[in-house]
Amino acid sequence: MASIVQFENVGLRYGTGQETLSDVSFQLGAGTFYFLTGASGAGKTSLLKLLYLAQRPSRGIIRLFGEDAVTMSRDRLPAMRRRMGVVFQDFRLIPHLSAWDNIALPLRVAGLPEDEVEQPVREMLAWVGLAERAHARPATLSGGEQQRVAIARAVVGRPEILVADEPTGNVDPDMADRLIHLFESMNKLGTTVVVATHDFHLLGRVPGAQMMRLDRGRLLDPTGSLRHPPNEIDP
Repeated sequence: MASIVQFENVGLRYGTGQETLSDVSFQLGAGTFYFLTGASGAGKTSLLKLLYLAQRPSRGIIRLFGEDAVTMSRDRLPAMRRRMGVVFQDFRLIPHLSAWDNIALPLRVAGLPEDEVEQPVREMLAWVGLAERAHARPATLSGGEQQRVAIARAVVGRPEILVADEPTGNVDPDMADRLIHLFESMNKLGTTVVVATHDFHLLGRVPGAQMMRLDRGRLLDPTGSLRHPPNEIDP
């Protein structure tokens, strides 16, 4: 199976403090499904930022789709990001756009004609249970409804990689199961999925899904030991 994501001895440091991530190495194959777990502050969100190119590492190698993401020029980043769907913890919906237009945004940015936008947006709204709220703006939606709009926007373009940061944190258990089923369906179509979650009851809901676990910025193997011994000791 071809790897579309490779991290090699990646470290991330904000400012002059200790490293937030240290010696993180892993590969993600095309069409795989991973849950990223770890306690609050373990570094999950920081790892996802590196994955969707919102942050560059302090050291190490990151390759996406076979390209060096560390040295990639800024003018290449938009095209690379269009191959990904991202569900942010804080949703990041455009406040002056309706739910419909927020979901349609990735398709329009990609240059699809309007007659090819309508059907996928309508299907996504129905899937996340918001068909009746299509024209509502984010400020009039509940937190759970905003979360569902954000998820629909992330998956509407059938991205090659889907990255979701706590995507079920603001929805009830039934909707959480429905959203995980949506991610699973995307995965079966070939999308590589990485879901960061505190919700351990979700881990067994996707047959064949694998788990990555972070502990204080270091990646552990399934036994709970460091997957790769650190090359240096943090101060």
